[in-house]
Amino acid sequence: MRKKKVLIIVLVITLFVLIKAGLSLSKYTPVLFQLIFNRDITLKKSDHNINLLLLGIGGGKHEGPNLTDTIIFASLDPEKKTVSLVSIPRDLWVSDIDGKINTAYSIGESKKTGGGILLTRALVSKILGQPIDYTIRVDFDGFVKAVDSVGGLDIDVENTFDDYEYPIEGKENDACGHTEEEIQVLATSSSMVDAFPCRYIHVHFDKGLRHMDGDTVLKFVRSRHAKGEEGTDFARNKRQEKVIAAFKNKLFSTDVILNPVKVVSLYSAISDNVDTDIEQTEFDDFVRLAQKMKDAKIQSIVLDTDNEKNQGSGLLINPPIGEEYNNQWVLIPKLGNNDFSGIKNYVACEIKAENCPSINSKKN
Repeated sequence: MRKKKVLIIVLVITLFVLIKAGLSLSKYTPVLFQLIFNRDITLKKSDHNINLLLLGIGGGKHEGPNLTDTIIFASLDPEKKTVSLVSIPRDLWVSDIDGKINTAYSIGESKKTGGGILLTRALVSKILGQPIDYTIRVDFDGFVKAVDSVGGLDIDVENTFDDYEYPIEGKENDACGHTEEEIQVLATSSSMVDAFPCRYIHVHFDKGLRHMDGDTVLKFVRSRHAKGEEGTDFARNKRQEKVIAAFKNKLFSTDVILNPVKVVSLYSAISDNVDTDIEQTEFDDFVRLAQKMKDAKIQSIVLDTDNEKNQGSGLLINPPIGEEYNNQWVLIPKLGNNDFSGIKNYVACEIKAENCPSINSKKN
């Protein structure tokens, strides 16, 4: 059963949040495989959409292993074959936890095992005004292994960029040869890279279609300190969505989905790196859902600040740093701290593809 559990996850990580652990497809002949997919899908769902939440954490030896580096809400419409993706900025302030949304999973897990999914799911649902049917949590190691298992990904890099502050796993607190006295002085330095160069590496990406292995893809989606426009959380969210789409396409290519060796390799890669609230009785439904949605149209719903260059949605603002936000750099709704009504209206209209009112108007 454990083996069945994980393959769907691959079909979920890749179906861009679509699936979780799943069936060992190599067990079935192509004929039986087709018979399975002809059955109706009976997953629980909100209205006719199936809503999922995908969380990516560092895990392992990474600093802040339970902080969510990636938070993506996906609303799937099996009838229209559309997927709406909402990337939630990790710096979004949530008063309920007196902290950023990326700390919710860590806070929940510190209370009890499994609490991370429960708390994050509840908060994201409150922010977006959308019910969440299923949640999947993946850590970086599983992500890297999964990408390598399918032979890497072809990613269209939109802009050339450099990041000189990409953290090296396990070196986050390395003294870099400094004494305790020197460290105390350097801790207030305006440049951590200059003060502690052994903690960081330089990553570079050239514009254009690039083939990337798992480690390179991870750097591509995690980079937060790139020079220029790629140094924003919004640009990083966009890169993450590119990777999800590329992974989905690769997974459903005949080179992977009909190759038992690669299917088993995928299972082995992520079996210990995924957590979900999907029930075992629903695994086969997710496999069928993945097959049905493999050619789905994907749209990205952007939550960002005003931007003169790309004329962002203007749903968020960056308030002055102060005690109200624990002296942190954060993002809050433009309508005011903890007022998510504009975001809820905007997301609901985009998912339904309706003519929406002003995104900054409060819901009556």
